[in-house]
Amino acid sequence: MLQAIMVKPGKIIYKEIEKPIPKKNEVLIKVKKIGICGSDMHVFHGVHPYTDYPIVQGHEVSGIIEEKGSLVYDYHLKEKVILMPQVTCGKCYPCRHGMYHICDELKVMGFQTNGAAQEYISVDKEMILKIPESLSFDEGAMIEPAAVATHAIGRGGEVSGKKILVLGAGPIGNLVGQVAKSLGASQVMITDLSEFRLNIARGCGIDFAINSKNEELNDTIIENFGKDKADIIFECVGIQETISQAISVARKGSKIIIVGVYGKKPIVDLGLVQDRELSLIGTLMYQKNDFLRAIELTANGKLLLKKLITSEFPFSKYLNAYEYILKKKDKVMKAMISLE
Repeated sequence: MLQAIMVKPGKIIYKEIEKPIPKKNEVLIKVKKIGICGSDMHVFHGVHPYTDYPIVQGHEVSGIIEEKGSLVYDYHLKEKVILMPQVTCGKCYPCRHGMYHICDELKVMGFQTNGAAQEYISVDKEMILKIPESLSFDEGAMIEPAAVATHAIGRGGEVSGKKILVLGAGPIGNLVGQVAKSLGASQVMITDLSEFRLNIARGCGIDFAINSKNEELNDTIIENFGKDKADIIFECVGIQETISQAISVARKGSKIIIVGVYGKKPIVDLGLVQDRELSLIGTLMYQKNDFLRAIELTANGKLLLKKLITSEFPFSKYLNAYEYILKKKDKVMKAMISLE
């Protein structure tokens, strides 16, 4: 079988390797679709702080069960499945207290350990979940970023009846907005500088899609949400400008959920945080329940995942997908690698 290996930033080679044989507690997955995310692009550029080369990428994955080990009873051949790409130690304080997603020794497939950029992959049965037959493989590969969003929403607490502000209309910001709406948020406003992404957000049912380059955000929030402003703010970009913006427009006593990944350390106005009793809350990855909720919402038509897929490339053109994203920039939401 073929395996795609990023041997150094910007270079992928293909290697013929033996198809894995699943161990007793493993399943062999025939990979169908792989999504490319912003963290993958960091690896492509050579700026991901926790990835060494060579590395096999691929953590947003869907496929079917091709074979299974003798101790696998809960899954059957040809079932559609997705991966939960975390590798945890099970021994550290977070793992022992139900917070395995922030394990002290956390490894993520495609970054600190090899991922699924190959025709077949064998993984422990605990790392997979079934998806309904009604969901496409494209939707299946999108469940992982949707789980990021469901976990982020959970970090903010109850959103039903709340007014939600999302800074950043990329894939994760869009999904945060969609999950908030699906869980009963009364109104969701999303901001970005890209009209392309804002138009996709509008097509996904987000109430207000605001180009913050053209509008004064604080005034726009009051105009649409009223003087009480947003109940919860989700910062989904990870740059100085948006965290500063989040703090400056936040209502006193409200929550700001930090979803964006920061490449550079921002300067945070802790004077305003202290004076206004703001809560800054981090969110990282997900747990199994976040995947299950994302699957349920998608199966029930509450999340429109296909609308975020803007391009697709065959497995043989993996590098072309990165080059396309680099060239098109904010005209791309989700690029998908197909092995079908």
